[in-house]
Amino acid sequence: MAPLWRGAVLFRVGTFVFATTGVLLHQGEYQRQWLGWLVLGVMAGWTVFTAYAYSREPGRRAPIVVVDVLLTLVLIGLSALVLDRAYLETPQPTITTVWGASSVVAAAVQGGQVSGLLAGAVNALVSFAVRGYFTFDIARDSMLLVAVGFVIGMASTTARRSATQLHQALRAQAATAERERLARSIHDGVLQVLARVRTRGAEVTGETAELAQLAGEQEVALRSLIAAAPPDSSVDGESDLGALLQVLATPRVQVSTPATAVRMPTSTATELVAIAREALNNVDKHAGADARAWVLLEDLGEDVVLSVRDDGPGIPEGRLAEAEAEGRMGVSRSIRGRVTDLGGSLALLTAPGDGVEWEIKVGRGGAG
Repeated sequence: MAPLWRGAVLFRVGTFVFATTGVLLHQGEYQRQWLGWLVLGVMAGWTVFTAYAYSREPGRRAPIVVVDVLLTLVLIGLSALVLDRAYLETPQPTITTVWGASSVVAAAVQGGQVSGLLAGAVNALVSFAVRGYFTFDIARDSMLLVAVGFVIGMASTTARRSATQLHQALRAQAATAERERLARSIHDGVLQVLARVRTRGAEVTGETAELAQLAGEQEVALRSLIAAAPPDSSVDGESDLGALLQVLATPRVQVSTPATAVRMPTSTATELVAIAREALNNVDKHAGADARAWVLLEDLGEDVVLSVRDDGPGIPEGRLAEAEAEGRMGVSRSIRGRVTDLGGSLALLTAPGDGVEWEIKVGRGGAG
């Protein structure tokens, strides 16, 4: 934003020089010369103050810009006291002349197109009230003033958005580089040790074999973890849901996602991963140690469908209502509550001996 603020300062200084020239040329035609010079003095002091303030980050605040706009309107209005009616009915410039537009530029840079549009419109209305009549030239100047506020405000909004995206891109680059560094370190050390323990432990029996099995499970989980992109890798506030779900893979849990990234708001993706994790926790608690589970993600364009299925004994009819009545709210709050907050739909398919399948469907943008 600094170049836009520097432009606003240069515009103010340049228009003040122009206004000073106008006063020197037309002061003999003023009804109250002393008041004209007083207005010019206030303009000079305010030009120096805002040039200093807008050149520094702490001075580019909304309160200063609001005072800037209000003071400019007052000075424009004082032209009605400095100049007589005969002068105002001619196309000669008022005291402030184009200097009055500098506050519109400042408002546009600070607040965007809406602020620039409003400041330009109010400025044009006050200038029209001072003149007391409407001509094609006045209409043209008013339209230009409003257009300047809107266009510069649009440029300000675009620049601010671009700066935010650049900052996020730099964070993403740093996060990705750090993840790759850690992945190399883990691969060269921890993963090789776990793989060796799994391989050698499988050749024996007893507790050593159990330790080898645990080492194998941790190896799979760790490989999934370093393969998934971290949340900070999102450049535009979105994350790849498929990559986040891969972390859930274990020897007992198979995760299937589309080959292409399934990008959606990070907050929504995080909630869906939490839903899948809670469903898998229920598999561990109720389906038995040998139960397997599958996580499937489908990209339907505007919607995504997340399914979590297991081959356990299933849920007996009425068991969920009974658990909720007993105060065990895991399914109700962790799964149904999250889906409701996301504005999605939830389907539960289960029968004794046929396992359990949760199907969650949400819009690509999350809660509407």
